[in-house]
Order: sequence, then C-alpha cells, then structure tokens
Amino acid sequence: MEPTIQQQLTHIEQQEGVRIVLAIESGSRAWGFASPDSDYDVRFLYMRPGREYLSIRDRKDVIELPVDEVLDINGWDIRKALQLFLKSNSPLYEWLQSPIIYREDTGFAAELRGLMNEYYSHRSGCHHYFSMARNTFEQSLQSPEVKLKKYFYALRPLLAGLWILDKQTVPPMVFSTLRTLITDPEWHQAVDALLLRKQSADEKTLVAPVPYLQQWIATQLAEGLERANNISPVQHTTAQLDEIFRKYISHDL
Repeated sequence: MEPTIQQQLTHIEQQEGVRIVLAIESGSRAWGFASPDSDYDVRFLYMRPGREYLSIRDRKDVIELPVDEVLDINGWDIRKALQLFLKSNSPLYEWLQSPIIYREDTGFAAELRGLMNEYYSHRSGCHHYFSMARNTFEQSLQSPEVKLKKYFYALRPLLAGLWILDKQTVPPMVFSTLRTLITDPEWHQAVDALLLRKQSADEKTLVAPVPYLQQWIATQLAEGLERANNISPVQHTTAQLDEIFRKYISHDL
C-alpha cells in the first residue's frame, strides 16, 4: 500500500495546491493491533501558500478523499492543527507520535512534538480517553457475543487515560507501550490471548465476553473518571503557536 498512499498524497498536493508537511498512519496499524483486513487510516497536515492565509475569503481547512474498504485518508490545514493543538486535541497529539510516518518534510511537526507536554491538558486528555473507553464498553461490550476488536477500542483509550493520571505526561500512541502500566499477569494473559486471535481474525470476528476484563474495565473506568474530575484545567495563550504559524507561512508570502 505504500506506493498507493504516496501516489494519493502527491495527487492531493497537485489537486489542492498544498504542501503536505506530515502524513502518518493513525488507526489500528499504528496502535499495534491490526487485523489482516484492517484498512489504512492515513492522516496528514498541510500548508497552503502563505499569501492565501492573508485573504479575507473563507477557505475549507480540511481535505478528505472518499473512503473505500482499504484506504481512509484526510488531513487538516496547519492553522486548524495549531488551534487544535492549543485545545489539547488528543487525536492530533497521537498523530505526532505515530510510528508509521509516510511523509515529514519540514520542522513543523518536530516543533509541535517539542511542546506537547507543555501544552497538553491532562484533564482534557483524561476525559477524552475515558469517554471513548466508556462509550465502547457500554455500547459494544455488553452482549453475549462482542466484536473482538472492540476490546482493544476500549482498552487502548482506558490505558491512555490511566497513563495520564499515573505518569503526568502525554500518553503514548502504541498499545504495547501503554500496557506496560499493568503489572497483573492475569491481565496480560487475557490480553495476549485476544491479541493472538486478532492477528488471524477479520474485523467482524465475534468472541464471548472475557469476565476478568469486563470487571477490570468497569472498575478502572469508575476510578479513573473520579480521579480525572480532580485535575485542574490548564490554559495557554496563542503567542508561541502564533510564532510557529508565522514562521512557516512566511516562506511563501
């Protein structure tokens, strides 16, 4: 798929008149628990010629290609990305950590990586991840048979929220790193068994609920949400991010 992805990125640049400054994999392939038929979730940040940012005309700040069964690709303008970085948008903070990078041709992403722990709101991050985990747990893991992949769609964000609480840093994107938080051998045995099945299962594979994990998820969610509510909110000015924005668009003025 790499040549196809690169071809699509080049087409976007030519068709839209933009320059892609970062393109990464954002889904299960980057998280570390892809199924054989998992699609490719490509996300990118792009920059328009600097003079276009000085226009009073409204311009769309998202580029999306039609989604098919194999490839899901879309991206954000760097102005939008900086606004969301200020708001501690957790998906963006994940994109900046992706282990699968398709393109990175300026220092823009590197500068943001250097500011992540300074700007990231632990309160916002916890609520984002615990809400994701709770929604998946309540909506997708309460039937006599559940989709195998949904366990990881609950466990990964739950571990990310716990990481924020315990480590006081931006949580890593990769599941294998997040799981180092847990020391209970029974937990790892249960997760390893699911991972082994997922390696050869398709996206629709159903499994019986795992009682140990059902109880663990419920308990950790309740405790995590209570702890997250006690975190103080954080506010930053736009000054530092404004400087980064001006720096990169000035090359094309």
